[in-house]
Amino acid sequence: MTLRLAALVIDWVLCELIVSAVTHHSLTNPADGAYQATQYWTFVACAAEIYLLTAISGLTVGKRLLGLKVIRTGGGRPGFAWAAVRTLLLFCVVPPLLADRDLRGLHDRAADTIVVRTR
Repeated sequence: MTLRLAALVIDWVLCELIVSAVTHHSLTNPADGAYQATQYWTFVACAAEIYLLTAISGLTVGKRLLGLKVIRTGGGRPGFAWAAVRTLLLFCVVPPLLADRDLRGLHDRAADTIVVRTR
């Protein structure tokens, strides 16, 4: 479970760096007038990155770096519809925290996916 959280943090930080580079705003200064907008666009970019990369390959940048992959329980890639369900529930925060004995969060169970080690 900690590797999955670390992968999510890597994806978030990467998106935050990209958004701050594009918008030229500080990530550490809440007094900056555009700080909230930068955080909003980071959320949008991270959700898009996780959705698209999970749908296409089952790998996000963070998962790739940590040797994890999302697959359907049948072994295939998640696809666009199930990746949308999984990503939506992931960003609701509570479903990933509710895991079964196999450490599958509610977002994985709803999308019929599982995270596996690739190394």
